[in-house]
Amino acid sequence: MAGSVAKSTVWIAGQNAGVDRTVLLVVPGVLFVILLFIYPFLYGLGLSFTPKEGGFAANYAKFFSTPYLSQTIWTTLSLAIPATVINVGFALPLAFHLRHASRPQRIISGLLVVPITLGTVLVAEGLLTYLGPQGWFNRALIEFGLINTPVKLTHNYWGVLMSLVVTGFPFDFLLILSYITGIDPALAQAAATLGAGPIQRFRQIYLPLLAPGLAVVFCLAFVLSFSVFPSAILLGNPASSTRVITIAAYQAAYEDYDYSLASAIAMIMCAVQLVIVAVVLSIRGLFYRGPAGGAKG
Repeated sequence: MAGSVAKSTVWIAGQNAGVDRTVLLVVPGVLFVILLFIYPFLYGLGLSFTPKEGGFAANYAKFFSTPYLSQTIWTTLSLAIPATVINVGFALPLAFHLRHASRPQRIISGLLVVPITLGTVLVAEGLLTYLGPQGWFNRALIEFGLINTPVKLTHNYWGVLMSLVVTGFPFDFLLILSYITGIDPALAQAAATLGAGPIQRFRQIYLPLLAPGLAVVFCLAFVLSFSVFPSAILLGNPASSTRVITIAAYQAAYEDYDYSLASAIAMIMCAVQLVIVAVVLSIRGLFYRGPAGGAKG
């Protein structure tokens, strides 16, 4: 009884002091972010400025002055940006077509979950079997007389790109579908009664409302593609054409045991991704200016 009275007294005192006790529910999440993201990030940032040799910025100078390292940025971008554009570009019309709840929507959504559950390693192994010189794809083309020699689709750029498309497309489709199904169909119906055609309805109604969601999907898809690692090794040529920046960081850390340089490469990865995200969000403003400003016509 005394304990209950004491708890009630503390609660009343907290309320009188203007303290919202529900804020305490945020504490576990904040601690989780600090321990698993902020602290490792700050530690890695500090470690990147403590090179084995040279001044505090020697790691960054070494990275950008060594073509074998610096060109990994362009190699990664040449994979991540096309894969993201392809995935979002194909996911948007498919999600738009399946925006109404139906049996095909449920079937396709269920099937597209499979690549996500398999993971990048199993998908890469499957593509090696399917697209390899002796895989089903090349055998079918040879049997139908379309080609005489197998098409090289693995251990090069195209194998990694296809892997990013296979693993990234379901993720983008499901996210875009969730945004589209959240738009009230009455808006498009009202526009139709005013004489707006399908293209006008998409451009004037759906696209402005989808712009914030599409920007988020594009950013998330790009970050996932930019961090490609297993596919670049299993399906690509990690020594040259698909030597992405994650491979450079891995080699610095676990082959050269230069954790300071590896941390610097990780920081450069973060900076490049933030630049692309900032560009995408700025482009979003061309189509969407928020609830108060409305959409540009």
